[in-house]
Parts: sequence; structure tokens; C-alpha cells
Amino acid sequence: MDFNDMQNAWNTENTDKVVVPANLEKIQSANTPLDKIKQNLKMELITQVLAVIGIGFVPLLYDFPKTLFSPFYLLYAIFAAVCIYYLAKLFLFYKRLNTVSLSTKDSLYETYFDIRLNMELYKTFGFALTPFLVVFLIGLFYQKLGDKVAIDILNLTNSQIIGAVVALIISILLMGLVLEVWVHFFYGRYAKEIRKLIDELKED
Repeated sequence: MDFNDMQNAWNTENTDKVVVPANLEKIQSANTPLDKIKQNLKMELITQVLAVIGIGFVPLLYDFPKTLFSPFYLLYAIFAAVCIYYLAKLFLFYKRLNTVSLSTKDSLYETYFDIRLNMELYKTFGFALTPFLVVFLIGLFYQKLGDKVAIDILNLTNSQIIGAVVALIISILLMGLVLEVWVHFFYGRYAKEIRKLIDELKED
């Protein structure tokens, strides 16, 4: 058989039997939840950067006395440093997601575990900000009520102190619960979709 005969045989071969592997279709279907995660993460990064900058103007917006400027901005500097550290890590995660190519099982596994890891990082970020939020709220509360609050604090009874501690613990736990729900709503449910695909691939 010469070259022309081989070419004719190739051209007349029935291509209807060519089948795209089902596994590849399943892997690529993970792009939809992945796009949702990227979209939500981008929105949050922008919002949180603007929020961190906005908090720096709180003393000006609420007419803090000059004596509170130094302690506020000292605390704010630490707060901003923590935010920069975590937001930089989340931004790098976002950049990685933009370069992901879901073409193999391995790439799907790696992407899923990267998402889970950064979900935990996000939760850690939220808990790291909790003490700052509490201090900011106390400072704002003190600023609004002035010296009366200072006198009341000095005269608190043991039961009032215990009540304040319990209220603080409950507030932190509630914030933790809100954080869990937040992460699940914006990232966890989409990560579950990817996990479901991984489990289906194991069964094939």
C-alpha cells in the first residue's frame, strides 16, 4: 500500500466511534464551581482592602479627641499588618486559581485541597481580627459615652464583671459561627461540588 492508499484509508475511516472520555467531561465540569469561588474571592479581596483603608479614617469620622489618636493608630498599624499578611496569601491563592487547568484528576485533587486549605486560612484570618474588632468597638463605645463609662467600669461588681466576660465569650463564639456560615456560603458549598466530582471519579 503506497502513501496515497494509506491517506485515503485514513480519510474514509469512520470517526463516529471517537469518544471523549467521560472522566475528562467530569473533571472539566468542576470549572463552574471554581469560577464561583474565584468570583466571590475577587469581590471579597476588593471589599476587605477598602474596609481596611476605611477603618483608618474612623477617628476623623467620629471626632476622636487628639489624645486617642496615638493609641488608635498604634492598634490600627498592627491590625493593618495582620490584614496585609492574610490578604496577600488569599491574593496569591486567587492568582493560582486563575492559572488552574482542570485537565487531569491530579489537577482536580490539587485544586480541591488548595481550596480547603485556604478556607481554613480565611477562618484563621477572621479569628485573628476578632480581638481588634472587640477593642475597636469598646473604644468607639467609650468615645460615645465618655467619662461616665470610665466611672462605671471602676465600680463594677464581681457579678457584672463575670457577666461582661460571659457576654464577651458568647460574642466571640457567635462571631466564629457567623464566620463558619460565611465561609460555607461563599466557598464551602462550591468546594463540596468539586469533592462530589472527585468521589464520582473514584467510582469510575
